[in-house]
Amino acid sequence: MSTKQAIGIVLGSEDATPLQFWFAVNESVKVQLDDLVNVEVEDPSKSGALVKFYGVVDEVRRKLEGIQFEGDTVLVAEGLLPANISYAAHVLVSRVEPEEFLPPGPGDTVLAATGEALEKVLYLDTMEAPFPAGVLRSGDPGYINFDFISGEKGAHVNISGISGIATKTSYGLFLLYSMFNARQLKNPERPVLDGGSAKAVVFNVKGEDLMFLDKPNQRLMTEEGRWQERSRSDQTRYDLLGLPARPFELCQMHAPAREASKGGALMPDLQQREGEGVAPYVWTVHEFADERMLPFVLSDRDAMSNLGFLVSHLEERLYRLSEKQRGPHIEVERFSEAPEQFLGGDDLGPPIQINEDIGPESFNDQGTESNDVGLTEKLETFGDLIDFLEFKLLMDNEGDGDRAWTANQAKATREAFIRRLRGAGKHLARLIRGDLALRTLERRQLTDIFDSTKQVHVVDIHQLHPIAQMFTVGVILKQIFDKKEAGRSERVFIVLDELNKYAPSEGESPIKDVLLDIAERGRSLGVVLIGAQQTASQVERRVVANAAVRVVGRLDPAEAERPEYRFMPGGFRLRSTILAPGTMIVHQPDVPSPMMLTFPFPAWATRPKEVDAFVSDEEALDILG
Repeated sequence: MSTKQAIGIVLGSEDATPLQFWFAVNESVKVQLDDLVNVEVEDPSKSGALVKFYGVVDEVRRKLEGIQFEGDTVLVAEGLLPANISYAAHVLVSRVEPEEFLPPGPGDTVLAATGEALEKVLYLDTMEAPFPAGVLRSGDPGYINFDFISGEKGAHVNISGISGIATKTSYGLFLLYSMFNARQLKNPERPVLDGGSAKAVVFNVKGEDLMFLDKPNQRLMTEEGRWQERSRSDQTRYDLLGLPARPFELCQMHAPAREASKGGALMPDLQQREGEGVAPYVWTVHEFADERMLPFVLSDRDAMSNLGFLVSHLEERLYRLSEKQRGPHIEVERFSEAPEQFLGGDDLGPPIQINEDIGPESFNDQGTESNDVGLTEKLETFGDLIDFLEFKLLMDNEGDGDRAWTANQAKATREAFIRRLRGAGKHLARLIRGDLALRTLERRQLTDIFDSTKQVHVVDIHQLHPIAQMFTVGVILKQIFDKKEAGRSERVFIVLDELNKYAPSEGESPIKDVLLDIAERGRSLGVVLIGAQQTASQVERRVVANAAVRVVGRLDPAEAERPEYRFMPGGFRLRSTILAPGTMIVHQPDVPSPMMLTFPFPAWATRPKEVDAFVSDEEALDILG
């Protein structure tokens, strides 16, 4: 559209208010939903000033004028009755300048918003650091204000939509990619986000789809070419948005360690993506105790309400036990009934009495047990740790348990705790190991993403049991949040699908507490959550409400009527039930009207068959040396 293109006039047969109005569409002009328009109205006081209205078309209609009955439509179609066709559009006003809320007058010219008017209706002139969020219906780029994601004015993105159709994760990754690669509109030589000051943690929850983010997608040009044909565009969406069409760079993939016997090798558990670029992740028994991970093993706090005090007490006891120790395992005073299995089989007589007050004071500066405590054994597996806790709670002191560990809890409570711990143990055994050498543990690369040279860390959890998934997500988020509270300056973006599982609207859990902390305090600490779920109504209200940017893909009709989506006008809620994959509705605080836009086909592979087998000259030289 050219500058100052008139597309219609304000109707006099419908009410025109400062917030909405109808206009008649000119002949040979096409107006559709989401078109952006502006109207210039003279000040009625004869001051010569202009009041400018900017808005978005949210309703379009056609009807016959001059007929009285429904059957007259047939007569008009047969040419037996004269009538005019009325083609009109409704505009929802999103901005008035200056803020003099006068209604536009009947007959005032309605213009297509282009150039400066387009920037006004999108509020680009008020954004310090806009970055591309997709392509509008008009073919122009749509932008999100980075200040409402970075924490400057707000933080967090929440995406809702039906699984498999709404492309929630794909859009979340595109936003991440755009932030990492976009240039400033006002100063193209500078990036929107300094890549060296930001990290991203992406959780892969379905298949191995996200384990190929660093590989080019061979379908890219085909899919973008189809979009160009449909849209009659001579540019791809990447070109329109000013973004490079390439996969994510500086990626590190993390997969859970495979199940192995004691002392077995540390190998990542993946089927489709193996080899370079994939690191296994585990936590040591010492880290489990020292970093207070026990609550994340029993993630359903409601089901363990009567165990809460006992869990907190044991968490503290384990922390004290590990506080001055070093290495992957924990040394404790010998508790096994067969000490010779740990001490070479020598006949050492009856078992040594266990020191009830074992704690950090029982260990020397090297982290090994002092001579005056007695013989020790190592907790090298999660099973060993469970055995130790069972002894302390149920077997020591002739079955009454060690009073320093039981916290005066009833035996039934202690038995219930051990049952739940053993139930979780079979799913967590491969993730918590204390039998590995320090050199082997260096391969993990997930212990501290802040010191990593990689920018994007993809953590695969799709093969884990739900108990292990909850543990992994909870521990990683807590570690990130704790390090940010300790003063790390890097901004961290967390991409997490299935929020309804990790932060449900009902119930309490340790991982939900961490997500609430991120939602409520992450803005000030530089921790940004890009969260997604099928139904926002089933996610903790405070997690959703604290997201500055709300995004909606295809919604279930019943879900679209929930209060969580009232940030969208009625027309947008209705349309959200018929959105095509790749089309999103985006709402941000400083733009009153939502944007309807599409985003480019992923330039990175999302499954093995999409991986582009092309090898560049540079890669060939690296391979050939």
